[in-house]
Amino acid sequence: MERPAWAPRSIDISVPSVSRIYDYYLGGSHNFEVDREAARKAMEFLPGLPKIMQANRAFMRRAVRFAAAEGITQFLDIGSGIPTFGNVHEVAQKACPGAHVMYVDHDPVAVAHSQAVLADNATAGVVAADLRKPQEILSSPEVRRLIDLNRPVALLLVAILHFVEDADDPYEAVAELREALAPGSLLVLTHASYEGIPLPPERAEGAVDVYKDIRNPLIMRSREEIARFFEGYDMVEPGLVPMPDWRPDTAPEDEDPYSFSGFAGVGRTA
Repeated sequence: MERPAWAPRSIDISVPSVSRIYDYYLGGSHNFEVDREAARKAMEFLPGLPKIMQANRAFMRRAVRFAAAEGITQFLDIGSGIPTFGNVHEVAQKACPGAHVMYVDHDPVAVAHSQAVLADNATAGVVAADLRKPQEILSSPEVRRLIDLNRPVALLLVAILHFVEDADDPYEAVAELREALAPGSLLVLTHASYEGIPLPPERAEGAVDVYKDIRNPLIMRSREEIARFFEGYDMVEPGLVPMPDWRPDTAPEDEDPYSFSGFAGVGRTA
């Protein structure tokens, strides 16, 4: 397999990557056949996966515009993945020119591509770090350069927490991040769940098994379990809901049934 110029030498391009599989679902070009093969296997069980990912991205853009309208000018996106059209910095800086955006990801491809995309953007950057080690993120010189934790921040944890196993205590990681945020900050979150999927759970479980096979377990949590991530936050209306139902731009009934898989919400620190 020929290595494209954008793929860092340090990565094994024969092993599927969650970031690149997600890129494939969104119609991106930064993925390999091994990623596409894993995605197609998952779609045999859950054919609506691309629709779920599109709904996830659409929610993220609405939430970023909401944050900007609330006066927030700083965005910390952890588990940001490979930048595609309409990413956080594009939406935030269109709504608020000069907004500061910091991406965080532990995937070398996501980081390398982000660096290339942001090379000429003085108020957006990327750092290689892991959600499971929040203090490393918070103390990073790159993060401190762009994000002033004494002022409100929009913290984005979009489609990332369902890749953190309970053994790694995702609730504690989210709590540590919350404690570092100034009053008036926002938590923007989406999470996969069997609830809302228009298929029997045992069939959807086949897609979950594909992620287990590539050593990136997908943890499907209940609405109640997902709501726990918002402890210490006041929920923004309409609360924790299926993604198309969060302050929609178009009528939710026009959305694909798969779009209602999982949950999305925004919370505000007191």
